[in-house]
Amino acid sequence: MSSNDERRIAIVGAGISGLLACKHAIEKGFKPVIFEARNNIGGVWSNTIHSTKLQSPKDYFQFSDFPWPESVPETFPNHNQVLDYITSYARRFDLFPLINFNSKVVGITYVSSEDTSCWSMWGGSGEPFSANGKWDVVVQDALRPTEGPKVYQVDFVILCIGKFSELPNVPQFPKSRGLNVFNGEVIHSMDYAAMDKVEAEKLVENKRVTVVGFGKSALDIAAQIAKTNGMFLACKHLIRNFSSD
Repeated sequence: MSSNDERRIAIVGAGISGLLACKHAIEKGFKPVIFEARNNIGGVWSNTIHSTKLQSPKDYFQFSDFPWPESVPETFPNHNQVLDYITSYARRFDLFPLINFNSKVVGITYVSSEDTSCWSMWGGSGEPFSANGKWDVVVQDALRPTEGPKVYQVDFVILCIGKFSELPNVPQFPKSRGLNVFNGEVIHSMDYAAMDKVEAEKLVENKRVTVVGFGKSALDIAAQIAKTNGMFLACKHLIRNFSSD
């Protein structure tokens, strides 16, 4: 068995979870490398609407070994302050040299000489993969999509890509209804978050807008649209169900 300092760990995603996993792996003596598809760290905090703030007090949203600086007195910091805090954490523990930016993981394969036929029937108990195997991580350079991908072989893989990473949750509609018969423009909250403040305001200004959903993104966007258009062109908000409990 190899010692920890010889064992490589591939971490997919440089959001908060990815950075924490990297720091923990270093402390345990492993050799981690982070693959981040974008050109920055922060995960969801690097791609959100400008008005976003923490929904919980910052004391409940901080690294245990890296408190918020005194320069942030706000109880609910805005997204730029949160992103600066995350960036400072990565710098403090020297994580940036271990991050491969613009590196999109497009495939992961377990490599071993043992029989793998039973893995598709694995019920979630025991060890599905032997500790003697390796993982081939296929990485595509996001800046050179026409070039062939590179393959990195590691001992472990930690996925820190988030629940809805690059996977917009769009409702399904019957063919005679929904997007096919709607003449207006339909975008996902991910597309809205990718716009800057001026572009987002221009998109919705003096238009009738309906926001579908009751998550944090929906509430933030609805509030921002209402601020742009005022009470005379109110934003409609559709919610599937609501309980007063």
